[in-house]
Amino acid sequence: MTDLTNLGVKAIRDGVAGGDFTAREVAEAFNAAVAEAADLNAFIVTTPDHALAAADTVDAKRAKGEHLGAMGGVPIGMKDLFATKGVQTTAASHILEGFTPQYESTVSQNLWDAGAGMLGKLNLDQFAMGSSNETSYFGNVASPWKKDGTNAAMSPGGSSGGSSSAVAARIAPAATGTDTGGSIRQPAAFTGICGIKPTYGRCSRWGVVAFASSLDQAGPMARSVEDCAIMLEAMAGFDPKDATSLQMDVPAWEAGLNADLKGKKIGIPKEYRMDGTDEEILKSWEQGKEWLRDAGAEIVDISLPHTKYALPAYYIIAPAEASSNLARYDGVRYGLRDLPDGAGLQDMYAATRAAGFGDEVKRRVLIGTYVLSAGFYDAYYTQAQKIRTLVAQDFEKAWAQCDAILAPTTPTASFPLGSLDADPLTMYLNDVFAVPASLAGLPAMSVPAMLNGDGLPLGLQIVGKPFDEQGVLNAGLAIQQRAGFDTQPEKWW
Repeated sequence: MTDLTNLGVKAIRDGVAGGDFTAREVAEAFNAAVAEAADLNAFIVTTPDHALAAADTVDAKRAKGEHLGAMGGVPIGMKDLFATKGVQTTAASHILEGFTPQYESTVSQNLWDAGAGMLGKLNLDQFAMGSSNETSYFGNVASPWKKDGTNAAMSPGGSSGGSSSAVAARIAPAATGTDTGGSIRQPAAFTGICGIKPTYGRCSRWGVVAFASSLDQAGPMARSVEDCAIMLEAMAGFDPKDATSLQMDVPAWEAGLNADLKGKKIGIPKEYRMDGTDEEILKSWEQGKEWLRDAGAEIVDISLPHTKYALPAYYIIAPAEASSNLARYDGVRYGLRDLPDGAGLQDMYAATRAAGFGDEVKRRVLIGTYVLSAGFYDAYYTQAQKIRTLVAQDFEKAWAQCDAILAPTTPTASFPLGSLDADPLTMYLNDVFAVPASLAGLPAMSVPAMLNGDGLPLGLQIVGKPFDEQGVLNAGLAIQQRAGFDTQPEKWW
């Protein structure tokens, strides 16, 4: 039998439906792979029984001749930001350690309804705050990739680093991620996989631990564009429980995949050629243009003039929303409670939050509280929201010239864990190419392009018009077919 852990979403779904193997055989193979990969620290908790129970349900349906669902027989990893009924959900923070929801997030329920099973809850940067997966209370996640000639543990990106590491290491065929300012796309680029952030509102945020509510959006991470299309179709949909959910039908993205880009114009933003961008990243961008030309697209130069202001605006807006969202973690209702002897209510609040939040979370809460405070709200938060509007308007003007935009996903390849610890600003700069699409709420995808001279993956990013996930997926498919990226990390775990 084929090594089942080398199969992706479509191959597993179709193989189970066709009787090539059973869903239980798939679940058992991936459960074993997860158990063997403990050194990656990709999972906070594993749920082998969940994967097996879902598999048995699918096998029973097949025996009766019933429809198996779009994800029938596919076990996945679930980022530990999604509430899962009866399974610990922590957002990788000590303050939520031991919290077991009595409800299921809409996205995870959609996936279970489509026939998927859960291998476990994936590690992440605490409360999704980070670009390297080094802020988790449960320890760093290691990338399955190593830089040639070294044995240093490399960053899988963040915040969805557990998801990217698990998919790249073939211990999960796919995983959920969330993207606030690049947290699906950047880790996908670092680990040589695909990941798409859909238009804001495509996937329900209900049951997802909030970081920045006007930016957070769930999406799939998988090894191919086609697998992302299948999984996104299962995840998305209107949810009356989420006031920001789009009341629109979910398109048939898988059926609509087409790598022929004749008649399409792809924009190249001049402002994305920034100082400090790795030379090999720029070379991959040039190669991406050639691949899209070969697919029939016309390459046109465009301008997104407010790009340089996007990152500072993001790091005002996102912490401001985080400071509001994280106010609920106070030791009163759920989660950690630190109650020193003789302490009053304010002392308990302070002690609980001091013990429960990590340094990066505290940093962002402090920034957010500051920019929302009297005397500074207009100077910082209001100005950042004006910049956000200008960034969105830049994209609107660009759509008059092009159908999609091609850019690098990140300014560098992955870096060794610990190498940027002392400098949060350098870490924040890793999101420089991803943040503009997040501020504008646009669909955007990272697709692996090639390896750099150190043997590490580089990703290319496609940004699309609002609601045009199909156009993004199609351009991604064109790149995927021409890049032919099928290199796997050498197993060391």
